[in-house]
Amino acid sequence: MSENSEAPGSGTPGPQPEPLRFFGTTWVDHSGGYGLRRAGAAVGSLAAAVVACFVLRFAYQGLQIADVGSFVGVLVVLMFAICSAIAFRKTWEGFSRRPADPAREANLRGLKTIGFVGSLIAYFLRTFREAPGEQLHRTEYETALARYEKRRSSRTGNPAARKASKGKRPKRK
Repeated sequence: MSENSEAPGSGTPGPQPEPLRFFGTTWVDHSGGYGLRRAGAAVGSLAAAVVACFVLRFAYQGLQIADVGSFVGVLVVLMFAICSAIAFRKTWEGFSRRPADPAREANLRGLKTIGFVGSLIAYFLRTFREAPGEQLHRTEYETALARYEKRRSSRTGNPAARKASKGKRPKRK
């Protein structure tokens, strides 16, 4: 979120909205094909999740062909299921609030990579409600706008005139 008095190149005073992936800043006023972008994001994330499931299925079949045993097969399935569930939950939480501990989120990056199917499904489901991350960005943007307006309204009048009248002492006779 940019709280500069004027964003470079925009000519608009005040804070500027942060763009979302695939949506840019259309989430602010739902213009510029926002509905089509949401539908495209939903279809794209669902298609990617389906393709990912097929890839995982082929990998599992490769394990069966290699005859590694049922124990390894069960461990692989459990690993992907647990990692997908954790990735879903963390991705879903990330749409509504910033992580409290960025270092912990960095440590979970590998786990979320393994459970990428969960992240894709979370993205797919979130597009039915809003652009993924829109709620978080909207809250931050509205807070920044309110702070900006408060600062602007408290700066009325000529500051030089206030300093001159405050600092002068009455003349002695």
